[in-house]
Amino acid sequence: MGGRLARAFRNFNVESRARREISKEKPTPAPRHSTSRLDKLTEHPGIQEEIYRKDDKLLTLLKDVFVESRDPPVLVKDGGGEHLPCKQEEKRLTKLGHLGDLDVKKVPKGKISIVEALTLLNNHKLHPQIWTAEKIAVEYSLELKEVNSLLEFFIPFTVQEFPKETKKAIKPT
Repeated sequence: MGGRLARAFRNFNVESRARREISKEKPTPAPRHSTSRLDKLTEHPGIQEEIYRKDDKLLTLLKDVFVESRDPPVLVKDGGGEHLPCKQEEKRLTKLGHLGDLDVKKVPKGKISIVEALTLLNNHKLHPQIWTAEKIAVEYSLELKEVNSLLEFFIPFTVQEFPKETKKAIKPT
């Protein structure tokens, strides 16, 4: 309830207040205040001389100061090669692809693209004597254990058409 009331007061007569502000000739600038530091420097030239004068006593004391630093040797932390460039993976060209520029061109060895996975699963399903797990592993640069688990657990979809049941149509009466 309080928000609605505050909004009503805030939006009351908004257009006329905006026109009034826009119709003003020029906003009045904030008053300028004089800076105290610059005024003192111009009034007292002795301060300027004091700033730029060299003190011989202080310079001789400064020349006598000698700093000797003995830091312990810095230990380089072994980050496990986080900042080193990673080893280049061996890549192979993909076997298939009909999407042109959208297809994956190179795949790291030991991996396959989706199109290749579906193709090899389908080939194995249609011709299991020709497309054995060993041949697939060699053809696509995969490990035999991974190919065996791929063939065991991933099964491509099959389209099955069931015969339509023949029912006598109801004749309109």
